[in-house]
Parts: sequence; C-alpha cells; structure tokens
Amino acid sequence: MELNFKEIFTAFMVLFAVIDIVGNIPIIIDLRKKVGHIQSEKASLIAGVIMIIFLFLGQSLLSLIGIDVNSFAVAGAFILFFIALEMILGITLYKDDEGGAITASVFPLAFPLIAGPGSLTTLLSLRAEYHLENIIIAVILNVIFIYIVLKTSSRIEKILGPNGINIIRKVFGVILLAIAVKLFAQNIKALLV
Repeated sequence: MELNFKEIFTAFMVLFAVIDIVGNIPIIIDLRKKVGHIQSEKASLIAGVIMIIFLFLGQSLLSLIGIDVNSFAVAGAFILFFIALEMILGITLYKDDEGGAITASVFPLAFPLIAGPGSLTTLLSLRAEYHLENIIIAVILNVIFIYIVLKTSSRIEKILGPNGINIIRKVFGVILLAIAVKLFAQNIKALLV
C-alpha cells in the first residue's frame, strides 16, 4: 500500500473539477422540482460504486463490448449537451415517467451527472499515472463532498432565491454546454483519425 497525500490531493482536485458538483446545483434543484425528492445517500453511493467499479473494470468492460473510451466520451457528451439545453432554454427534454425520486437519484443524477463520461474517462487516465489506493481515497472524498452538496442543496436554493437560481442555471448551462462540446471535439478527433 503506497499512500501519497500529493497523489490523493491531485486526484481529488482533478475529479472534483470534472464532476463539478457545485456547478451542478441548479440541475439538482431542477431535478428535485420535477420528482419531489432526491435520495442523496443513494445517489452519492451509486455514483461512488460506479466510479470505483469503472476504475477497476472500465477499460476491459468497454473493450469487451467493443466500445473504445472515445466513443464512450462522445455518447456522454450528447447527454451533457441535452441537459445543458434544458438549463439554458428552460425546456424539458428528460421526462421521468415512473419511479420518481428513486429513478432520478440514479439517472440522470448518479449517472451520467456525477459518475459521467468525464469522470469515468478521467479515472482511466488517473489510473495510468497514480497508485490505485490513492485514486480510491480521492473518489471516496469526492463522494462525501457530493453527499454534503446534495443534502444542503435546498438550503443553498433558499439563500440564492428563484432569480439567483435562474441566473446560475443559465450560466452553468452554458458552461455545461461548453464542457459537452469540448468532450465531443476532443474525442471525435480520435474517432475520425
């Protein structure tokens, strides 16, 4: 076991930036309005489990079903693109017909919002550079932070108010759109070459 605090901190910060849970607060508030209640524990736990499983099996899982990391990232970019459009235009593309809070806690919250293509492909590249145990600790620390943000999102909403939320939703919608375009552009190049 080779614990290295510099590796843990770097892996934590990289994942934190990619997951961008603070930037996702408007989406979380939106989801809560649609389905009434979000199960913070379940969403955090499922996202953490997805990330840790993907850390170990990601590369082989994707190659087993004949999908390369770039195709996976492009598919994820489309999902992020549509979520961003919802935020910017104030339209509803994602309709949760059944399952309510339970379904919303898993999709689209745990996957692809938290444990999405960005964070999953980041995990694969971190694995090439850092020790496995340090990455796992970084994932767990991110999951704890995600849980705290999900639990306090209603308090954050009260502080910001409806206008504040609306402004943040539009701003982060544009940011999310930019991330989707960047993810798409970076990976489509590799697919077309």
